[in-house]
Amino acid sequence: MNSTLLKCTKTGRKIANLHRVKIHVGRECLNSDNLRTVKLRRVVVTGLGLVTCLGVGSRHVWDRIIKGQCGISTIKGPGYENVPCKVAGFVPRGSNPGDLRLEDYMSVQEQRIMSQGCAYALVATEEALTDAGWEPNTEEEKNSTGVAIGMGMVGMEETYNTGVTLRERGYSRVSPFFMPKILINMTAGNVSVKYGLQGPNHSVSTACTTGLHAVGDAFRFIQRGDAEVMVAGGAEESPNPLSVAGFSRMRALSTKFNDNPHKASRPFDKDRDGFVMSEGSGILVLEELEHALGRGADIYAEILGYGLSGDANHMTAPQEDGSGAYRCMVAALKDAQISKSDIGYINAHATSTPLGDLAESRAIWRLFGETNPEVLVSSTKGATGHLLGSAGCVEAMFAVMACHGGKIPPTVNLCESDTGLPLKYVTQNSVDWPSGSARRLAVTNSFGFGGTNGSLCIGSFNKN
Repeated sequence: MNSTLLKCTKTGRKIANLHRVKIHVGRECLNSDNLRTVKLRRVVVTGLGLVTCLGVGSRHVWDRIIKGQCGISTIKGPGYENVPCKVAGFVPRGSNPGDLRLEDYMSVQEQRIMSQGCAYALVATEEALTDAGWEPNTEEEKNSTGVAIGMGMVGMEETYNTGVTLRERGYSRVSPFFMPKILINMTAGNVSVKYGLQGPNHSVSTACTTGLHAVGDAFRFIQRGDAEVMVAGGAEESPNPLSVAGFSRMRALSTKFNDNPHKASRPFDKDRDGFVMSEGSGILVLEELEHALGRGADIYAEILGYGLSGDANHMTAPQEDGSGAYRCMVAALKDAQISKSDIGYINAHATSTPLGDLAESRAIWRLFGETNPEVLVSSTKGATGHLLGSAGCVEAMFAVMACHGGKIPPTVNLCESDTGLPLKYVTQNSVDWPSGSARRLAVTNSFGFGGTNGSLCIGSFNKN
């Protein structure tokens, strides 16, 4: 007879259970053979770190998001002359509030041996760990703290430039750091090395679902006893001529607003014509509840459920009826054991593409329209653009902040929807969370090329 090994949350020892084990979050239940009970651990968010085109620092970025400001700008520099898209989101550099000065975080030599996305993740990680007040020093603390950070794409500019170097200048001029710089898992590796984190070391690359999958996987690592603390999120390189050209050839990027970049990313709006590439990193510190309470940590919110699905439809196009997104949200709510009628806010993936935004709207209406038609929906990509592999974790952080503070961010540039559905889109201005909610509960979605989908259910913290 097959058996399943589970870790006892109180003793840390492994116990053998017969097959068909049934598990529910937050409460004990018998397995199908009535032999054992298992309790999954609760997971909370204790630290946040952000690097985006709206600036550096979670509070700075959130303030701009709530004010409905936009970080998209005009692409400048050589290599873009014949590329039709002229807008993107770049992390601001300089000495103004919210600007990034990489030299304040790492030496020039360190910058040379890592990708730009990795550098962003290290900046965001420093903020998140400081925010959480977590500095593992003992061997036990380091062993129980892990990393789950993904990237959507390899370093495309580094790849292109190295190819040119090899072709024009020869083998001896290829940097010995080329391969480490473009490995997807090296961001997680560099964070682990810098802070001596010896718990699970995990990296996921699932296109635009990467950041959310990383957070969801980290949630389950803690939930099942593989770690007490996880540093989780994603990072994405800066847009460059090769990546912008590639997406432009797919006709995936916005070109209609080249002369007015702040208007280019417009989720759900009738004038949307493609997404806007952006760069940055979002890092969350996730922590087992009793561990967080035991050290007196401030808690932002609780991760309640995680759902995944596959479209099995097309390389780049979602199912038009949104059935993949629908099943993903259903799975997250089931995992959280939360009723769909209790959800107050949905942070949509909506990238500002004609087909994608419509499919997601259909999925939301199918799931919530009958029982919860007043649920509020917004996409923060109108302000940040699309951070690709980092989008899901950045938007999970926005959902965390909404649950924590009771303020729901707007969808910048949504003037008139063409989805034909009576969804309660939050448009130009942020709104307060509807009064009367016993607990603020949100769903955040991320979907990627290849039909890979992820949803998280997040709630304001309730100790009981």
